[in-house]
Amino acid sequence: MTVIIRGRNFDTEKKCYIMGILNVTPDSFSDGGKWDSLDKALYHAEEMIGEGADIIDVGGESTRPGYTKVADEEEISRVVPVIEAIRERFDVPVSVDTYKASVAKAALSAGADMINDIWGFRADPEMAKIVAASGAPCVLMHNREDAVYHDLIGEMVTDLRESVGIALDAGVDPLHIILDPGVGFGKTYEHNLTVMNHLEEFIKMGFPVLLGTSRKSVIGLTLDLPKDERLEGTLATTVIGVMKGCSFVRVHDVKENKRVIQMSEAILAG
Repeated sequence: MTVIIRGRNFDTEKKCYIMGILNVTPDSFSDGGKWDSLDKALYHAEEMIGEGADIIDVGGESTRPGYTKVADEEEISRVVPVIEAIRERFDVPVSVDTYKASVAKAALSAGADMINDIWGFRADPEMAKIVAASGAPCVLMHNREDAVYHDLIGEMVTDLRESVGIALDAGVDPLHIILDPGVGFGKTYEHNLTVMNHLEEFIKMGFPVLLGTSRKSVIGLTLDLPKDERLEGTLATTVIGVMKGCSFVRVHDVKENKRVIQMSEAILAG
């Protein structure tokens, strides 16, 4: 299967690509405030591109546990100047991490190439229509308000099918849909480990899968380490993601993840 993003072919069956995280927020869990000016954001975007990022994912609202929701206008004012500046300087595909239709519309108008929705089109009824009208690819992530399940993987698959149905009903091209199991969202520590161990169940759904585990609490709790010491744990999850068949990983540390992907793919092809 091939996903086309900004005219570039992403061979999602044979390769795993890197989505570099660019949080332009003051309060993101790992790097809040580090890249919240235009100059800093551009510097970090250029740094990640140089290290091998295939996509830059711009986020204007932290969605860490206990986050404070920001107004649509504030989120737009954070992401649009960064998108426009990246678009002027680089040819890299730009994704925007938002679940709000108005933000998505403004971001796409500013030059964004895809939308990464942590609520899988289930938070804003207008989101699927906006994305469908734009023709842009999208990431539909699994999420729940409460981490209560009777059959974790089965219910996650059902929830993701619902998100896919919303997208298809709105007219989104099925070749433009990417799924994300949502590690760290609406799940307990034990749930997150189970999800990582059963990634193949989401691959079987027939869409490319993005894995987002970078520096997350499941790594911190497993290794008893703070957020700035979770690189090795993140790399372990990336290797598992590649071995299970994930097509994208969303990460903070591009260079290191690029290297472990390259090594993992070489082994798989050996």
